[in-house]
Amino acid sequence: MELPRTRLLALSEELDGAELEALKFLSLDHVPMRKLEGVRRAQDLLEVLQEKGMLEAGNLSFLRELLYRIGRMDLLAAQLGCSRQEMDRELRIPGRAQVSPYRYLLFQLSEDITKDELNSFKFLLGRELPKGKLNPKTTMLDLFIEMEKKQILAENNLSILKRLCAEINISLLKRIEEYELNVVGEEPMIITEEERGSSGAPGAHARWPVSPVALDSPASWNEPSQLQAYKMTSRPRGVCLILNNHSFAKAREAVPELRDMKDRNGTHMDAEALRRVFSKLHFIIVEHKDLTAEEIRKIVNLLRREDHKDRDCFVCCVLSHGKKGIIYGVDGQEVPIQELTMSFTGHNCPSLAGKPKVFFVQACQGDACQKGVTIETDSAEQDSSLETDARFQLECIPAEADFLLGMATLQDYVSYRNPRQGTWYIQALCQHLESSCPRGEDILTILTAVNQEVSRKSGKPNAEKQMPQPSFTLRKKLIFPVN
Repeated sequence: MELPRTRLLALSEELDGAELEALKFLSLDHVPMRKLEGVRRAQDLLEVLQEKGMLEAGNLSFLRELLYRIGRMDLLAAQLGCSRQEMDRELRIPGRAQVSPYRYLLFQLSEDITKDELNSFKFLLGRELPKGKLNPKTTMLDLFIEMEKKQILAENNLSILKRLCAEINISLLKRIEEYELNVVGEEPMIITEEERGSSGAPGAHARWPVSPVALDSPASWNEPSQLQAYKMTSRPRGVCLILNNHSFAKAREAVPELRDMKDRNGTHMDAEALRRVFSKLHFIIVEHKDLTAEEIRKIVNLLRREDHKDRDCFVCCVLSHGKKGIIYGVDGQEVPIQELTMSFTGHNCPSLAGKPKVFFVQACQGDACQKGVTIETDSAEQDSSLETDARFQLECIPAEADFLLGMATLQDYVSYRNPRQGTWYIQALCQHLESSCPRGEDILTILTAVNQEVSRKSGKPNAEKQMPQPSFTLRKKLIFPVN
């Protein structure tokens, strides 16, 4: 496959600075450091790869692998016409991988190392590396490169790195030991409890283990047997935007076909629950009430332009009336859900690239009512005081990685709201977040429990049912720590 220069340009413009540095690091076995040091733009890197014969007409295997390694499956598919599954199969073929297991291991370690742990590495390397290389802007990949230059880190020399990891986070050491056993075939270094506690490095003994990833057999070293978790250590974690529409008098006046649209009584209970839960999860709460379609767009546009570089996540909760693929402003004008989610792609909001973007939408997706099916042992509560938020699914969510869209109901169906207690979906979501996050459960496990709870509910007079539907392009486990 020959890639036109226009396609290369489009691809390079989608890569942010951190991703460029990752690609340079993963290319070090094929391109000399002196060449890569002068690379400041993704376009420059692509040109260097072309010069070195790593990017040729009809041979894009290395570029495909690079994008796969850094998790940009969206670019892999959109620009190179290759899927994650195709890359999985290709890299299982012996000798097909061009990024070495050693270099990919270092990259994976750098992705999971927190800011505090990075500072601990800098502290412990203070005598080994020049002070000028240990400044606040130095990344973990920078440290690995400097260690390689000083010849204290190499594919066959991991002893110093292992001792550092033993002091800072034992799960990092376990990752290296598994790599040695599975890929290199060496016996792991034994670290005693006494040795483990000998350092005074900042944060050395105050860390919960970062999600360990074991490396499989040599033929499939690129596939972790356990999923990594997204970094979720910043304080605050990020912004939780709540768009809460209650009064639809404007819609009833302005749009004749919406004259029967009711106010959303009980939505204040949902907003209150969301504020409570996401405040506990260390998010900044930004709430707006009774917005027109244009006001929703303005708020979203302001937030996408904010600098989120010191935050780990973004959450948006929409409480409104809706129909398939859209939500209503209080003026009865429509806002496509896809417009909201697309505002936070890596291209439109670069500081959130690679970070989880989570959307919870409480709105109907049609006018149809789901009817219950009798199932033994499952009881259902009866509630005659229910209202609907009436008058997909994957088209609402970008193909880009790191998105989660939690919909209150399936395509074409209504969702239910109790005017006194709030909606079935948001109330169940908040209850399960509150009870499950302290146990360290990931969001998909939590949403499965929400599905189960909501599906068991039933309302009179015709046993109406509701089934939520999550869609996602997450690459890692998403866990919201309470500490």
